[in-house]
Amino acid sequence: MNNLHYFYRTAIYTRKNNEIGLVDINQPDNVTPLDEWLGLVVSLADGAHSIQELLDYVSSRYSSAPANLEETVHSVVERLQEGKLIKLSENPVALPYYLAEPIEALDLEKARKLIAEDGYTLH
Repeated sequence: MNNLHYFYRTAIYTRKNNEIGLVDINQPDNVTPLDEWLGLVVSLADGAHSIQELLDYVSSRYSSAPANLEETVHSVVERLQEGKLIKLSENPVALPYYLAEPIEALDLEKARKLIAEDGYTLH
């Protein structure tokens, strides 16, 4: 995995009670919770930061980062890619309105309209 690549989410997410989950914009109460690592990466996948910046951020949360931290982060990113929840890019990616923030921060009517206009496929 190239740590210089940028990572960005392709799914709408929610952040409630310090938990991250996937959410259907047409049924906002229908939440699929993510485990802590997956949720962290999805919530940070804004298209403006590289895998290396993710590693630096996660590393800074430890007084002494685990030896296998990079392998763990790469594994999480790969799992999310396989699930089509995030993608990688060589360049920064500007997320559309409906993916840029958790659903709680969105105007749902505006988001639904933009989803229809963009032809976005819900994951």
